[in-house]
Amino acid sequence: MNDLLKFTIDAHGGLDNWKKFEYISAHLKIGGVTWAFKQVPGIMDDINVLLSTTKQHVSFSPFIKEGWHNTFETNKVAIIDEKDALVDQLYFPRHSFKDYVTETPWSKLQVTYFTGYAMWTYLNTPFCLAEPGYKVKELEPWTENGEVLRRLHVTFPENIATHCREQVFYIDQSGLFKRHDYNVEILNNAASVHYLANYAEVQGIKFPTSRHVYKRNEDNTALVPAPLFISIELSNIKLF
Repeated sequence: MNDLLKFTIDAHGGLDNWKKFEYISAHLKIGGVTWAFKQVPGIMDDINVLLSTTKQHVSFSPFIKEGWHNTFETNKVAIIDEKDALVDQLYFPRHSFKDYVTETPWSKLQVTYFTGYAMWTYLNTPFCLAEPGYKVKELEPWTENGEVLRRLHVTFPENIATHCREQVFYIDQSGLFKRHDYNVEILNNAASVHYLANYAEVQGIKFPTSRHVYKRNEDNTALVPAPLFISIELSNIKLF
């Protein structure tokens, strides 16, 4: 295993401990300008998430209506009502974003796909990066606000739904993620800087409970403080 990846995984709680668990649940408060741009304001404001640590499967509830939930899998998304009946579904949802621009509205199923793969990536890293198919290498350090951060370049496998194949994680001296860079392919390839903060330890695993995403400039700096693309506040995190 890459030395920096091992250092990071150990700092977040260790691979042996992580493998004890199959699911993560949490309460989320999600904001930012993205939802209004996509004409789905408020859709993720106050919601619960349940996701797998072993495969790409995520569900949010309540979704759209009280008692409803959605499901994300790599190549399928669905909306389920309070009686567990199928409301709507979409196979190969990534194909549905072809030729979309920033102002193109998203359907509820497209929201399900975006939020599903995003939260799966956020809550499963760094541990999933040790799985077969991920390619990692250390880049030169980056200094931000006087702090020197080590950088881990990751190429995700083709069979994993995520923002883009190549992403960069910035790691502080304690081994925790401080920043995460990627381009959101389905959002007009938006160059993004994702800051992580306010870590909490849950059953020996460390999670950032505050996440804020901004535009990434050509010089690799962040356009802060506005616009705030997405904000995520996590609470009541559980592993089981």
